[in-house]
Amino acid sequence: MKVSKILVSQPTPAIIEKSPFYDFSNKHSLAIDYKPLIRVVGVTLKEFRAQRTEILDHTTMIFSSRTTIDSFFRICEEARITVPETMKYICNTEAVALYLQKYIVYRKRKISFADGTFNSLLELIVKHKEEKFMLALTEPFKPELPDALAKLKLKVSPVVFARTVSADMSDMKPMDYDIIALYSPNDVKALIDNFDVNSLPVVATFGEATLRAAKEAGLKVKASAPTPQAPSMVKALDIYCNQVAEGVEVADAEVKDNPDKEEFIRAQQSKLQKKTRTRVAKKTL
Repeated sequence: MKVSKILVSQPTPAIIEKSPFYDFSNKHSLAIDYKPLIRVVGVTLKEFRAQRTEILDHTTMIFSSRTTIDSFFRICEEARITVPETMKYICNTEAVALYLQKYIVYRKRKISFADGTFNSLLELIVKHKEEKFMLALTEPFKPELPDALAKLKLKVSPVVFARTVSADMSDMKPMDYDIIALYSPNDVKALIDNFDVNSLPVVATFGEATLRAAKEAGLKVKASAPTPQAPSMVKALDIYCNQVAEGVEVADAEVKDNPDKEEFIRAQQSKLQKKTRTRVAKKTL
């Protein structure tokens, strides 16, 4: 028995031969189809206004995707809002930060970026704690960051600038595949919204949130990344294919709670409290 066909819920690589999936598919002599299960669309001006939040009441925008950046500046244009040059921007990665050049002059004093991790982004936001933040979200979103910022009692307005919707799957036949690779909780939702869970093959997931969503949806997760053994989706699939070829019974992947994030949030709370006490003490003197 072997894996012969895989569906990857990502766009087709621009250059197939340079994709890590290319060598992987040749190694195992299998076919790979690429099909995004979701697409992201910006909210309308009416939908933005329904959230009753004023852009000009904020001094710093927090972005985690290019789509929310596009939507933000489109909303500003349609609403005839001139974004002040004093507006600051915090992004979760350098790539997202560089994308701002499409709309503004890139100045390091105005733009900060994290390394893509939750802790790095949270720490960066805390460094600018005096600002009035607008957190640009794509719905549905993980409540992790909004909840953490609420715990830290920062001035933050979470605002939905984009929505994730299912792609057209009318021509898709899930059972044609031995395994489907999913990259986000939205991929999971799109899949189960369009197909009966019992008609789906096993899946591979990337990220803790995707794994958790897949398990909660009743999907059989046989490969998961990142882990120490499988830092990438390709490696996770490689391990799975080897196990199947060897006739090994592959156990379902399990969700492992990460206590480090809560500990990090508590550390940031403590840091903010110490700074507040220090400022009060100085004023008293």
